[in-house]
Amino acid sequence: MFTDHGTFIIGFSTAKHHLSVSPEEVVIAHFADEIAQAGYSATKGLFRIPWNEPVNYELLEKIIEFNIQDKAEYTNFWRK
Repeated sequence: MFTDHGTFIIGFSTAKHHLSVSPEEVVIAHFADEIAQAGYSATKGLFRIPWNEPVNYELLEKIIEFNIQDKAEYTNFWRK
C-alpha cells in the first residue's frame, strides 16, 4: 500500500495468476476504458495484471498521479 500525506493512493497484492492493483473505486471508474484497452480484467475496486502479460507502466503512472493530484487537499485516508 502506498500513501501520500496520510491518504491512500494505491495498493498492490499478488495472486497465483496476476497482480491486483487497487486504486479506489472512483479511479477504476475514471480509467475504465484505459484499463480495458490494456487488456486487464477489473471489478469496481481493482484490476488485474496477469503475470504473463506486459505491465502498462504508463497507465500505472497516470493512475498514481491522478490520485495524488485528486486527493491533494484530502485529509481522510479513504475517499468517502
